[in-house]
Amino acid sequence: MNITELIVVLVTIGIVFAGVMTFVGYGSLLERKISAWVQDRLGPNRVGFDLNQPFLSLFKGFFGLGQPLADGVKFLLKEEFTPKNVDKVFYYLAPAVALSTALIAFAVVPFGPTSVLPPLVDNRIDLAVSKPNPNYQHRVYPRTNSELEKISAANPFRSELLEEAKSHSPKIELPKVAGIELGGSEIRFGIAPHLDIGVLFVFAVSSLAVYGVVLAGWSSNSKYSLFGALRASAQLISYEIPMGMSILVVVFMVGSLNLEAIVEYQAKHTWFIVYQPLGCLLFLTAIFAECNRLPFDLPECEQELVGGYHTEYSSMKFACFMMGEYTHMVTTSFLLVAMFFGGWNIPFLVTQDFPEGALGWGAKLVVFCGKMVAVIVFFMLVRWSLLRFRFDQLMSLAWKGLMTLGILNTLGAVVIIQTKPLGELSLWLLPAWSVIALLVVTGYSMTRPKPSNRFRTGIKSVDQRLSSQKELVGNRI
Repeated sequence: MNITELIVVLVTIGIVFAGVMTFVGYGSLLERKISAWVQDRLGPNRVGFDLNQPFLSLFKGFFGLGQPLADGVKFLLKEEFTPKNVDKVFYYLAPAVALSTALIAFAVVPFGPTSVLPPLVDNRIDLAVSKPNPNYQHRVYPRTNSELEKISAANPFRSELLEEAKSHSPKIELPKVAGIELGGSEIRFGIAPHLDIGVLFVFAVSSLAVYGVVLAGWSSNSKYSLFGALRASAQLISYEIPMGMSILVVVFMVGSLNLEAIVEYQAKHTWFIVYQPLGCLLFLTAIFAECNRLPFDLPECEQELVGGYHTEYSSMKFACFMMGEYTHMVTTSFLLVAMFFGGWNIPFLVTQDFPEGALGWGAKLVVFCGKMVAVIVFFMLVRWSLLRFRFDQLMSLAWKGLMTLGILNTLGAVVIIQTKPLGELSLWLLPAWSVIALLVVTGYSMTRPKPSNRFRTGIKSVDQRLSSQKELVGNRI
């Protein structure tokens, strides 16, 4: 890596970090505006950019757009209060873990194609005697000519396979740079583009966020914080399994965990929301639980646990938890859009129809971010529309409902893809199977008898207590 590439990478990291933090700040304002709209009130509309200066009176109020800045100043200036008898090492470490894991998971989000993906080359068959077979899904991705030279120097056998593939098929060509060049280096629109384990990386890093919650609850020396941490750990473990199962069919069809490859597959075929509506529903439900958003905010519900795992936090430590939650929402929303809604692609418009260079990349970025904002708005509308689950309902939904749906969806889709009962049209059986699986599980759940109320030994029911009180009053009379 030369100095130009290093500078480009560092600038990319800075731009992504600044963009995410800006959206996190104004995301809180957006949520306040949406809650005000749902509740038929005005919402924040007083804080502008006038700074109490007469010559800036034009920016006074300004739709409340200065509210996130005021919130940031408030968090910075609030008292740093630390309760007695806390484990200070873990108490201070927990907010940093919660925020850093959310930011690290954002590293693999692609904001546009770094370069045109080459035709997929199979490296499992002998290309000297066989032509490339498009049905094989384990591929290699030489991105540029310089990368091909590195591959050739490191592995001459693989270089021979690539050259043989090019001789068999004139369509297999190395790509040209699709984005912007600076000093002979390509500007990559993502911190870690073309990561072959992209989706798995997000899942792995996101699962570490529970450590921040558990450390916060355990180190705070508060029973409410500890109860919230225990709920969070049980909830995240339960819903990570359905979330992983929801994307198995997508990965199986594309043959890669690379997010850019998944987006390009949808550009050439159909968005996965069409092929996998049930998988999208499972993934959407799971990310609600992963982000601790209503109706899955059991770890921090105010009516039961005061503030949950962050009850004993204030000032910037509390702000780190909130920024981590919103950053996780942004990351999972980008992931949902990339995997099921075509990423930066527009319906009925192929990638080649975008203008080239900076203008084309800007258009793709606007489309990608617009879809992400739509998902965030849906998050917020659900928060102000649905009631919170009981904890037993939350766990039952994960282990009995989503898990069953995920297994049925995966098994049925694999059978359809492998057997191809309708030939090339077999993929259109996938949405039908999703609807059938959803109806079967829902119907079975509705026919199950409602569980009877279970009381602990020695504790009377409400009716028993009322009858005892009546007998006591009668005896007194």
